[in-house]
This record gives sequence, C-alpha cells and structure tokens, in this order.
Amino acid sequence: MVAAWPMSIDLQTVKKIASLSRISVSDAEAEAMVPELNNILGWVEQLGEVDVSGVEPMTAVIPNHQRLRDDVVTDGNVRDKVLANAPQAEHGFFAVPKVIE
Repeated sequence: MVAAWPMSIDLQTVKKIASLSRISVSDAEAEAMVPELNNILGWVEQLGEVDVSGVEPMTAVIPNHQRLRDDVVTDGNVRDKVLANAPQAEHGFFAVPKVIE
C-alpha cells in the first residue's frame, strides 16, 4: 500500500489546472472550486482507507463476455457505392491531388 499524505488544492493550483486544461475560469469561479476540489480529494482519501484485501479486481459489476465474430476478410462488395461519394475516382480508387512539395 502506498503511503498517503493529506492533499489539498489552493487557488494557484486551480488556476494552473484550468490553464493546462485551456479552460477560462474567473477568479471568483476559481475560489469557489478550491473547497469543492478539496472535498473530492477528501472522499478519495476515505476510499483509500477501505480494506479491500481478499476482493478480486473486476472491470464491471456484472459478468460480461465478449461476443466475437469470425475474422473473415471481405471487401464488403460496396466499392461502387463508396466511390459514388468521391468527388473524383479513377480506376476504382479515390483520386486526390498530388501533395509533394
């Protein structure tokens, strides 16, 4: 188990996170987020105190089984329909302008 230390978020951290996320946050909004984010971190710290020894890891609460299909290569037999959407087609392919400098 990793040693836990009390975490807290201050106004500068909120502004830095907003900047890194490219989210515009006013000073008033940032100040309102400080206690909210600290409350969230408090909940996360409480979860770290839960004894989960003997609990098997799981990815979902219900058993899921992936239904797989046979891996068969097909061309879909719809080339003409797909190429009908192309602005220009040549020899059964999309025609695009040359992009070499």
